[in-house]
Amino acid sequence: MNKDALVVGLALFAMFFGAGNLIFPPFLGMESGWEWPLGLACFVFVDVVISCIGIVAINQAGGSILSIEGVLGKRPALVLNTAAILCTGVLIASPRTAATTYEMSVAPLLGDWIGLLPFSLLFFAVVLLLALRPTRIVDIVGKVLTPVLVAGIAIMVIAGIVSPLGPVTAPESATVVADGISAGYQTMDILAVVGFAIIVQESVRAAGYADGKSQLAVTARASLVACVLLALVYGGLTYLGATAATVVPHDVNQATLITLITEQLMGRVGLVVLGIVVGFACLTTAVGLCGATAAYLERISGRRLSYRAALISVVVIALAICNLGLTAIIDLAAPILSVICPPFMITVVLMLFRRRIRSTWTFKGAALAAVAASLVLTVHDVTGLFSFVEAAPLFAYGFSWLPPALAGALAGALLGRKFDPRRITAAA
Repeated sequence: MNKDALVVGLALFAMFFGAGNLIFPPFLGMESGWEWPLGLACFVFVDVVISCIGIVAINQAGGSILSIEGVLGKRPALVLNTAAILCTGVLIASPRTAATTYEMSVAPLLGDWIGLLPFSLLFFAVVLLLALRPTRIVDIVGKVLTPVLVAGIAIMVIAGIVSPLGPVTAPESATVVADGISAGYQTMDILAVVGFAIIVQESVRAAGYADGKSQLAVTARASLVACVLLALVYGGLTYLGATAATVVPHDVNQATLITLITEQLMGRVGLVVLGIVVGFACLTTAVGLCGATAAYLERISGRRLSYRAALISVVVIALAICNLGLTAIIDLAAPILSVICPPFMITVVLMLFRRRIRSTWTFKGAALAAVAASLVLTVHDVTGLFSFVEAAPLFAYGFSWLPPALAGALAGALLGRKFDPRRITAAA
């Protein structure tokens, strides 16, 4: 492991480990009880392993934002990328950063003195101001706060191991595997891999690696570093949640749980520090997400929609959704992400084998089948209409969309052999 791979790996870890991700592992641990290692393994596989594989696959494909377009085609890639950017920048992640800040930084310290609506108005006013007039404040705060946040979590985890909050008891959930997979979807890291992969490749090139083979080697090692660090942090947080099951109310939401654990282990001072760090970290994340979304909308509209108009629209929508509350946002996100994440996952994994895949039809078939299967499964989860899906392979594990996706890939490969025999090039 050389120094450059370590540095890039630490940067990738910081990109993946957003303050919003902090709230899911402890809640998973509380629900999983003594099965928390199983829930953690499913969470890490979906969130960390698949995302890091995506970083390597996109680097192997050239590291460009056109990588997805190169294997899916222009229009399907536009649909998939737009769905991802709307989830991260408008519908889920941006509102969740504000709601998480309120639940972790405002309510525990100030109580009901400030309601969610006035706080969110102030929060998104600052987001709008900073995104309209970018300054180095966001960059500096982001770089400083991630190490502070990780150090605080490390201290808290060590304290929880030395002196556990309580005994680890039987699982509260009968679907630990599916819970871990769902929590992995909620982080939305898989939807960010294209943007992160571009940043990683630029960093690797800046370190002096000019040829594709050396870039890929450094990227793979860096991804491994990020993967190990993320697994360790998430493992510690999941364990804390498992030990907290007997000492916290079971009707708390994800953000309240982590604040209760922090106060139990580190006292009021620890709670204040966590609240300040998470608040600023969420603010910088929201600025980045809203700004990136506005820039994307300006680009795909051919500049008919200006950056300013797009940003104002994004902020207003995020503000409205934020006031549904954190629990409602997470509940709203679950079915949306259950449909959008699978096609991303199957696409980036197949991209690892792009030199052996003959045509884009294989990718299109896999992605389309993943969307169709996930849509049926999600409708069943919400309404119970399609009970036949419960007999599907891997249903109990939350991966019953995978066999249809693989069948779609096979059908696409056969059709591609007949109608589109061109081999995908490395530059696609």
